[in-house]
Amino acid sequence: MQTVELGRTGSQVSALALGAMQMGSETGEDESRTILDRYVEVGGSFVDTADCYEWWAHPGSHGGHSEELLGRWMRDGNNRDELFLATKGSGMPHWSEDLWAADGTPNWALARKTFSGAGADNLRQALDGSLRRLGTDHVDLYYVHVDDPATPLEETLEALAGLVQAGKVRHLGWSNVRTWRLEAIRQLCERNGWPLPVAVQQQHSYLRPKGGADGASIVTTEQWEYLTGHEDQTLVAYSPILKGVYDDPAKRKAHWMMEAYAGPDADARIEALEGVAGEVGATPNQTVLAWIMQRPGPRVVPLIGPRTLPQFENLVPALDIKLTTEQLERLDKA
Repeated sequence: MQTVELGRTGSQVSALALGAMQMGSETGEDESRTILDRYVEVGGSFVDTADCYEWWAHPGSHGGHSEELLGRWMRDGNNRDELFLATKGSGMPHWSEDLWAADGTPNWALARKTFSGAGADNLRQALDGSLRRLGTDHVDLYYVHVDDPATPLEETLEALAGLVQAGKVRHLGWSNVRTWRLEAIRQLCERNGWPLPVAVQQQHSYLRPKGGADGASIVTTEQWEYLTGHEDQTLVAYSPILKGVYDDPAKRKAHWMMEAYAGPDADARIEALEGVAGEVGATPNQTVLAWIMQRPGPRVVPLIGPRTLPQFENLVPALDIKLTTEQLERLDKA
C-alpha cells in the first residue's frame, strides 16, 4: 500500500485508512481482529476510531467498545508503534435513558442535541478516557468529532494546543465542519501560534450532493475548492462508497444514504462509473475508491469501515486499480 503525507507535517499515512467504528459491537472480537490483521498484512497502518463508538449499539451503552478492542489488539500484537492511530472527542452524547426508544433503537434527535461538545475540560477528559481504553500514552491524530458552534473556537483550539504540548497528541483534525469554520480556525491558529488541524474528516464520495442537500458533514464544491487551495490540510473521506450502494442498484433505490444524492446527476455518474469499472475489470465500489485516491486535486485518504471480513476483502483490490487520465476525466466530468 502506498502512503501519502498528512498535510505538510512530514508524517506519512496509508493511502487507504481503516475505520474501526463497528469493531467491538456489531463486528465481533474475532472478526474485528482478523480484519485488522489483514489490513496490516496489505500494508495498512492508519486506523480510525472515536470515544463514542458505538454507544448506539445497545441500550445503556456508554460507548468505548471500539477503543477497548483496539487496545486489546495492540497489546496482544505489541504493534502500537507500527500504527498511525486516530481517535475523536466531542461526539459523545450526555448519557440518558432517553437515548433509546422502548424498542431499543437509538434516539438520534436527542443525541445530536446533547453532544458533549468541544469545551476545554470535556476534550481533556475525553482524550484521557480514550488513551486509557486504547492502552497508549498518545494518539497520532485527535479530531474534534462534531464541530461545536456553542463553544468559542479560542477555547477549543487553546485546549487542543495544550494536548499537543503535553505529548498526548501528535496532530489535530476536525470533522463534520463547514468551510467558513475551517477558515476561522486557520486564522486563529495563525494569530495565536496554535497548531493547525491538518486532517479534515468529512463524508465524501463519487456522487455529488444534490441541490438543497444542506449539512456540515458532506464535502461541497466550495469546500473542495478551499482544500485545493490549502494543501496543509488533508481530506479524510468517510463513507466513500456510501454503504456499498455503487455495487447494488436495489440498495441505491432504498438506502437512506441516497437521500442527499439521488437525482439525474447521480444517474449520469453511476452510468459513467459502471462503464469505467467494466473497462478495468473491477466493481463500482472498488473503482470509486481508486478514483478518490487517484483524482487530481486535494490529497484525499478514503476511510473504509467494513463490517465483515468479506466486505474488507472485496475492497482491497482497489489498491491495484490504475485509472488512465482519460478515465479519471470521464468520471470527473460525468
